[in-house]
Amino acid sequence: MAQFFQIHPDNPQLRLIRNAVDIIQQGGLVIYPTDSSYALGCHIGDKRAMERIRRIRQLDDKHNFTLVCRDLTEISAYAKIDNQQYRLLKTLTPGPYTFIHPASKQVPKRLQHAKRKTIGLRIPDNHIAQALLDQLGEPLMSSTLILPGDELPLTDPYDMRDTLGHDVDLVIDGGYCGFEPTTVIEMTDDSAVVLRKGKGDVSLFED
Repeated sequence: MAQFFQIHPDNPQLRLIRNAVDIIQQGGLVIYPTDSSYALGCHIGDKRAMERIRRIRQLDDKHNFTLVCRDLTEISAYAKIDNQQYRLLKTLTPGPYTFIHPASKQVPKRLQHAKRKTIGLRIPDNHIAQALLDQLGEPLMSSTLILPGDELPLTDPYDMRDTLGHDVDLVIDGGYCGFEPTTVIEMTDDSAVVLRKGKGDVSLFED
């Protein structure tokens, strides 16, 4: 059965954050809060944990996995970003946006979109997520916690434990964090295209 940590949303307990990171580094799959909804997360190099996410969500190879990053420096290491795109990302992060970019050589091929060789990246405005990333020292490979057949993510950590307690290693209860998905912006050429309108404001991209 998954462990269950109640972590303060504004002042995360360092001991619990370190314990959570230990679980991730040992190949564990965790449920954690972000600024838009709860997500599944695992170590970027762990193929087995990634396959567990695929099974839970019933994902095919067309799915864009997301690397949840600490800052723009980390994003720049995992994606091909020009100066204009960097300035736009600086304006919108941290926040509820996912950016689709061509992946750099740092991104394992199994995480990239099979045909387009892209990767999703984001920097969440959430204290628990940021504390996890700071302790981990690298991105979390993530996917929104939406179960097959559902239109919205799970919102109650106790429901998550009851439903997925035997499929994940840790559920972090960080309080209510919403269920609206991130706004997804594709930046694979000279323009920025909104693929999905979500929690993030899209007024910058509208004429």
